[in-house]
Amino acid sequence: MTAPLPDRNDIRIAIIGLGYVGLPLAAAFGRSYRTVGFDIDTARIEELRQHRDHTLEMTEEELKASSRLGFSSDPAELAACNVFIVTVPTPIDEYKRPDLRPLESASRTVGRAISRGGVAIFESTVYPGATEEVCVPIIERESGLVFNQDFHAGYSPERINPGDKEHRLETILKVTSGSTPEAADFVDALYASIITAGTHKASSIRVAEAAKVIENTQRDVNIALINELALIFGRMGIDTHEVLEAAGTKWNFLPFRPGLVGGHCIGVDPYYLTHKAQQIGYHPEVILAGRRINDSMGSHVAQRLVKLMQQRGLRTANAKVLILGLAFKENCPDLRNTRVTDIIDELRTYNVDIDVHDPWVSAAQARHEYDIAMVAEPQAGHYDAVILAVAHREFTALGADGVRAFGKPDAVLFDVKRALPRDRVDGCL
Repeated sequence: MTAPLPDRNDIRIAIIGLGYVGLPLAAAFGRSYRTVGFDIDTARIEELRQHRDHTLEMTEEELKASSRLGFSSDPAELAACNVFIVTVPTPIDEYKRPDLRPLESASRTVGRAISRGGVAIFESTVYPGATEEVCVPIIERESGLVFNQDFHAGYSPERINPGDKEHRLETILKVTSGSTPEAADFVDALYASIITAGTHKASSIRVAEAAKVIENTQRDVNIALINELALIFGRMGIDTHEVLEAAGTKWNFLPFRPGLVGGHCIGVDPYYLTHKAQQIGYHPEVILAGRRINDSMGSHVAQRLVKLMQQRGLRTANAKVLILGLAFKENCPDLRNTRVTDIIDELRTYNVDIDVHDPWVSAAQARHEYDIAMVAEPQAGHYDAVILAVAHREFTALGADGVRAFGKPDAVLFDVKRALPRDRVDGCL
């Protein structure tokens, strides 16, 4: 006999993973349901218990408003829950293959805590089929329960945009799915109770997984096209942004801009889809071509800077270069998969002395993740070149004169983000 789904009046939720995705979700559910926010990082749990969030996604007031939310790093406290939502990272390894270890570990945690009638929902980005092919078998092994008889599963892809204060969890339409029609209805109703923008119920978990992974793949390919155009127009002496501005006067021209493509989604998710495509015998050409172009842009910026310095008669060996910004996007402390490191790596091959400054980023995290020692306050008039890599509001507020003040009188200024007037910089994408 199939176990009944949790009673709508007795839903007890566990959120596994309290990063940029999991914490806002836990806070939203914690306003209405008994919710345990679980993370293996004890320091993270301690700061959240004090209503502090170093990711800056949630304010102290927002966390306090979630009166039914508690935090724990003890897996034993999950046993009282009957809905488990997994929001752990799904990165890639050094060979650009999906690294499912965090997801597999979280699935083991769910399997040890879930009881008959429980529901396991996954939000982490994966390739189509991963939930039922990878996660569910782990839960079955750990729990001794039978899938779709003793417990059910669902998939509802996250759509969090770090640092975005306009598009929040509750205001972004949520895709939902379940392993049976009844489970799909349960998952959809659960999310509908907190998502004011509404929900879209997919016909299967695989459809929902595929929908998520192509959202960012589409953006990645579009940005790759614009980056390639920037490479072409740069060689022709044509201002790419002027071209885009002119083309943008047509109503259906898409407003993408050239730049570095990092972060936890756009620069990672396409590799999950291409991995699965190759598993089934198809070689994805357009997607991988886009990835190669976007992954090359950091090196391109560094090489452009070196050429500009040489044209000005500046020596590159032992030259002092300041890079403004290390986060993967503006006005956000998120360092995941930042491509600013590609600029740094390429410049180091020219024996350049590099300083990195980013007021949004934790210096300890930068050192831990990338072995980069940031400078707290760059010295004025000290640098042979300055790269504005991330358009944090602190940098754009300085204006071209303020940014140039970090450099020597003949310093080169390269604006990756085109945040400054074109006639006030020496180079841009």
